[in-house]
Amino acid sequence: MCAALRAISAETAVDELGQLVGAGHVFGGAAAGDDYGHDECLTAVPVIPLCVVKPGSTSEVQAVVAWARSNRVPLTARGAATGLSGGCVPTAETVVVSFERMATVEIDTANHVAVVQPGVTLDELEAATAEHGLVYPVFPGESSASLGGNVATNAGGMRAVKYGVTRHQVLGLTAVLGSGEVVRTGGRFVKSTSGYDLTQLIVGSEGTLALVTEAILRLYPRPGHAATVLAPFRSLEGVTGAVPGIIGSGIGPLVVEYIDVMSMAGMLANASLDLGVPAAVQDATAAYLVVVLESRKAEWLDESVDELAVLLADLGAIDVFVLPSQSGVRLIEAREKAFWAAKANGADDILDMVVPRAEIAPYLARVNELAAATGSFVVGCGHAGDGNVHLSVFQPDPGRRHEVVHGALRAAIDVGGAVSGEHGIGLAKKPYLAELEDPVKLALMRQIKAVFDPDNILNPGKVFDL
Repeated sequence: MCAALRAISAETAVDELGQLVGAGHVFGGAAAGDDYGHDECLTAVPVIPLCVVKPGSTSEVQAVVAWARSNRVPLTARGAATGLSGGCVPTAETVVVSFERMATVEIDTANHVAVVQPGVTLDELEAATAEHGLVYPVFPGESSASLGGNVATNAGGMRAVKYGVTRHQVLGLTAVLGSGEVVRTGGRFVKSTSGYDLTQLIVGSEGTLALVTEAILRLYPRPGHAATVLAPFRSLEGVTGAVPGIIGSGIGPLVVEYIDVMSMAGMLANASLDLGVPAAVQDATAAYLVVVLESRKAEWLDESVDELAVLLADLGAIDVFVLPSQSGVRLIEAREKAFWAAKANGADDILDMVVPRAEIAPYLARVNELAAATGSFVVGCGHAGDGNVHLSVFQPDPGRRHEVVHGALRAAIDVGGAVSGEHGIGLAKKPYLAELEDPVKLALMRQIKAVFDPDNILNPGKVFDL
């Protein structure tokens, strides 16, 4: 934590910041309470910040940063607070910078880009792009999430197997550095070899390097037709073994998800959804593969679905079900709400890590061994197409939970993976990153942090400690 040059009360901070952004856009005390002190992380403790400021422009953000730097007051950026790693949890000395007022969208159809401010939600961008027959393809499962938060965490989601993650869609940024300087990177173009790629350095930095005030995002033609295919397998090895064949077939799936039987049962119960899978098939199933295809034309989609069904049967699926349109949509919605189902059922932690997709089955076998050794209950699902594993951990004892979480993350690294595939590090995974990541890489990150944020006022204490 950066030390304050002077003791600043919430009243003083509200008064001085109000002079910069307008008195009605700053508040402290009870008004800055629970809503601004947490995200959806299950293990981070909520904290009421010093105050909350809502700037309305890049120049106002710049003024807030200059004020914070002169007073050595830490700032934490906040979007919709839908993150799962504690990345926007403040301290009692922190000013939360909320981007609710900065929510404009410009759709540039000539260049196929959207220019958005950080407070724009995925729902709002979806509505704006749909009017032009375009789509922003990154959808991490929560439509109320903000684009600023998505950029900060390099959000992914189920569609990453086809379109990639947020960093693959961000063409340029406007951001305020911890020094108070404004930097503009990239532009309304898809390639550049003009020096270091500062855009990609800021994407995924969790608000520790800069406060993003505008992003230029790639857009794509919106396909008009989609189908969901469900394939039960007798083993998880069968599921993961089928994935390379699907990816290599040229069918180009939008979604390739694995769901273990326990997670599937919970999702379907939570959504009050019956997919019509016969009981005998359910009894023989260890895990499901869910594949979504999309196309501009219905006849092209039908051809691809038929091809996929034959391929899945050849790859060992017990059966293949082409779900009715509404059932397919509801299944994907239930998968997107898996976190909420796990939370409602008392999960003590939610993990995400990424491994080479060919390692998913042996990796999960190792996780099952860890769960048994610690008396924990661990269930999961994930993006089979890109190796992103999501686990719900049920273990109320903190010591044993640390043991199983540490072991699961260590095992991911051992097979060539990483401790987070899309949720970020924040507070929740910071100790594990410190223990498990290459210290040379961490040292380099700290040096980069010092250049962008020389006084360590931007989200200090997240990702790593200085």
